[in-house]
Amino acid sequence: MLRKLIIIGLFLSLGACSYIAGETGILRNRVESYTDAQVLPTMTIPEELDSYTIDQLYVIPERLFAESELFERTPLPKPIETNRRQGVIIQSLAGEDWIVLDATPGQVWPLVRDYWTRLEIILDFEDPSAGIMETSWLEVDNELEFRHKYQVTIEPGLHSGYSEIYVLHMESARSEPAPTVLNWPESSDSADKERQILDTVSQYLADRNDVYQASTSSLLAGSIESERKANIIENELGEQILELRIEFNRAWVQIRQALEKADIVIVDSDRTEAYFNVKFAGIAEEGNVGFIGRLFGGNNDEAIQEKDFNIRLQATGTVVNVVTQARESSEETDQIIEELLQVINDNLS
Repeated sequence: MLRKLIIIGLFLSLGACSYIAGETGILRNRVESYTDAQVLPTMTIPEELDSYTIDQLYVIPERLFAESELFERTPLPKPIETNRRQGVIIQSLAGEDWIVLDATPGQVWPLVRDYWTRLEIILDFEDPSAGIMETSWLEVDNELEFRHKYQVTIEPGLHSGYSEIYVLHMESARSEPAPTVLNWPESSDSADKERQILDTVSQYLADRNDVYQASTSSLLAGSIESERKANIIENELGEQILELRIEFNRAWVQIRQALEKADIVIVDSDRTEAYFNVKFAGIAEEGNVGFIGRLFGGNNDEAIQEKDFNIRLQATGTVVNVVTQARESSEETDQIIEELLQVINDNLS
């Protein structure tokens, strides 16, 4: 009797498992269930009723391609830029100051425009597609000798999703009629007054908690050149290079700072000849030692050998191309060259 009870219990447990976790069970594997989903016709609304509240929130493709293979595992999303920074900062180089903000030009434009509106300052000129706005002639600090005017330029930053804001100041003597044809100087007539606007604009933007909201984005300013100023591209020889759409002095400083930030050893450098000699071993991958290696004291760092590379800056007009070359070329160094470019690009700020 006991043996019969055990056999009956075994069959019942197997049946229960099939009932619970089988193909038709309550807790069955539903990973591939989406492939059998049906697309139903769009809901029809009677003519006498409104349909404005009904929207297609999730659009389902008409069909899956027959030749498509199911994912064996969920694919990982593309990583967000690792050096993403929060906040508003003012950068300075060779007497030039500008604001760097981690928001798109389309998001920044309406906020800068709102800054002038709150000060009750009229804008004489606006070109959202070019990212340029100019104020009317102003009286500043009750100054009776000169009238003042400001030009604000909003440009894309080095990385996607960033913006740069530049301010230019011009003054005109009150004893003469206000100029109708403007010849903006290359640098501000008063560095102090330029800096004053930069400080107040940066503080205004830092205090706005809606700077990253899509609702504050300008559609007109969205046509400002959206491509970032730093891009890894292929040259005519099919080689990867880093293209910087900035002037040479800034490019030199940015490359040096990126190398130092990435802890890449700079063996030698020459600004006149526009090159860096560095040692680089490639991007270290975590977790390569393995359990057995760690158990016996293995260390990946011992196997890493740094190679010698040249980094050259080639200026052509307003573009600086950063070219990396191995001192001793090999298949291994060819792969590391691309990694070196990527590390430099990721550490630009």
